[in-house]
Amino acid sequence: MAPSSFSEESLRSRHAFRARLARIFVPFALSVLLSSLPALAGDVIAIKAGRLIDGTGAPPVDGAVVLVEDGRIAAVGADIAVPQGAHVIDLSGKTLLPGFIDAHVHLAGRYVGEGQNWENKAVRDLPQKEAILGVRNARLTLEAGFTTVRNVGAHEFSDIALRDAIREGVVPGPRILAAGHAIGITGGHCDTNGYIPGVAERTPETGIADGDAEILKAVRTQVKRGADVIKFCATGGVLSEGDAVGAQQYTEEEMRVLVTEAHLTGRRVAAHAHGTEGIKAALRAGVDSIEHGSMLDDEAIRLFKAKDAFLVPTLMAQEAVETQAKSGILKDERAKKALFIAPRARESFRKAAAAGVKIALGTDSGVFQHGKNAREFVLMVENGMKPMDAILAGTKRAAELLGIEAEVGTIEKGKVADLVAVAADPLQSIATLGEPVFVMHEGQIIVSK
Repeated sequence: MAPSSFSEESLRSRHAFRARLARIFVPFALSVLLSSLPALAGDVIAIKAGRLIDGTGAPPVDGAVVLVEDGRIAAVGADIAVPQGAHVIDLSGKTLLPGFIDAHVHLAGRYVGEGQNWENKAVRDLPQKEAILGVRNARLTLEAGFTTVRNVGAHEFSDIALRDAIREGVVPGPRILAAGHAIGITGGHCDTNGYIPGVAERTPETGIADGDAEILKAVRTQVKRGADVIKFCATGGVLSEGDAVGAQQYTEEEMRVLVTEAHLTGRRVAAHAHGTEGIKAALRAGVDSIEHGSMLDDEAIRLFKAKDAFLVPTLMAQEAVETQAKSGILKDERAKKALFIAPRARESFRKAAAAGVKIALGTDSGVFQHGKNAREFVLMVENGMKPMDAILAGTKRAAELLGIEAEVGTIEKGKVADLVAVAADPLQSIATLGEPVFVMHEGQIIVSK
């Protein structure tokens, strides 16, 4: 006999299901509510900060006041009077900083190790699911104090859909600059490999392009669909199958064609590159940033400086894949590549930082759980960067890389009110950046503890 719909077992199952729904949707609903609140429209918000690090590189200012009006910074300084009738937010004893910027994330879809069959998510997960998971990931990222991100690759333009939903106020999340599909060679790191013919076959429209004509088509299609930035794979990677992690994957001439076309459209170019020769070819081709930069030699360092290019080191990703290889989440060739590349990436970062290469914070969030992005500050400091320089890498420098330094990245009059407060002094304890007590995005309060 079939069990009654009101049996004990059925009721327990329903209660468990409702509890799971509550854990998923209650935090989301609260975030939506907070994001929909106006920034006290028509009012002035006066934020009293115990300490201000404005992101310009200037020394901290004690007892500063930041006035926010209509989502922008109206005034900032230690000698600013609080206007009568202003809404006062007292952050005495706290450190106020610009909203953080992560120049390398993958918000859409599952992170590495999430759920069953995560290795096959490219052929199991619908792009609609990836966008929905992106809503969760975007909220976690924003609540962690990262008010701007650059999303460097997603399937079927799910990152662009997420970006637009956030811009329109449908869901909460950081400001997103999106790449659409990352571009790469057939069988390379940007491709989906290891399946029988007919499965996960991709075209220039979906980022897989060989030769000049297909590369032009791939770039132009990403632009047509709304990409803000162009990302391509200049070398192999850790998580892809069938390619060596450091092997160059486009000729220098092909890279030059891609970069020239992207720049003609007004888009900057990010190049995934672990291996030395691929890094140098991409720099000579004129890319704006090298992502990972895991195997740098002296010539690569000189090219970074000569070309005025940025390194986005993603130290968190290196730490994550190393841990995943040791724990068994990554297996076989992926594990071997992870254990090979991680220590070399840290050494390359130390060389680049010491040489004065321009560095912008990027985490590769999506290789690990979202919302943990601030650990990148810690890893940069642990690997030789001064705390103030690490803060600049995640604020002013990252904004410069993204080309939005006129709007965000520092706390200055006229800029967007993206602000983060932490309890301690990050110049003394950089890890405090991972525990924001206050987050404001475009003048709206997202977190207030």
